[in-house]
Amino acid sequence: MKFKTRDMILVAMFAALTAIGAFIKIPTPIVPVTLQYLFCAFSGVLLGARLGLCSQLLYVGIGLSGIPIFTKGGGISYVYQPTFGYLIGFIICAYVIGKFTEKLKEVNFKSVFFPVILGLISVYSVGVPYLYMVIRYHIGKPITFMTALKLGFFPFIIQDILWSVLISYIAIKVVPSLRKAGYNQ
Repeated sequence: MKFKTRDMILVAMFAALTAIGAFIKIPTPIVPVTLQYLFCAFSGVLLGARLGLCSQLLYVGIGLSGIPIFTKGGGISYVYQPTFGYLIGFIICAYVIGKFTEKLKEVNFKSVFFPVILGLISVYSVGVPYLYMVIRYHIGKPITFMTALKLGFFPFIIQDILWSVLISYIAIKVVPSLRKAGYNQ
């Protein structure tokens, strides 16, 4: 995989923004409210599938290497945190959003919003089951899947849908300008 200098800078920038998003948080039990999804989704919309994926892989890789850029630190043992599944979901999210938006002929709200929602679904599709598995089998607390949904989905879904609306609205303003300026994913 060959990268231009500009691509490396953009990948690093979105990895850094996602890390910053981890520190802009409202603490709640188990899963904090952060801005990570916002920057993850923007990486897919603005960078495309390949570079969006790379930005989130870089973010997770740096955190797993021991640099404390996740909401509760870093290091390889972070895979045992109940929220690690959301980080895996961010990787998939950026790729999914990028795959469905990078070749859009017409950039309008509907054509961007649905891929962004698919990306959000991928975050929760990995994050909530991972949360359930870690709490139930690693931590050893008896938990139902419905309780996992109450901890890691229901409190956040409305705000994440609102973020998705904002992301889509900004994308319909920014993406055409980027394309006009010659930046193609």
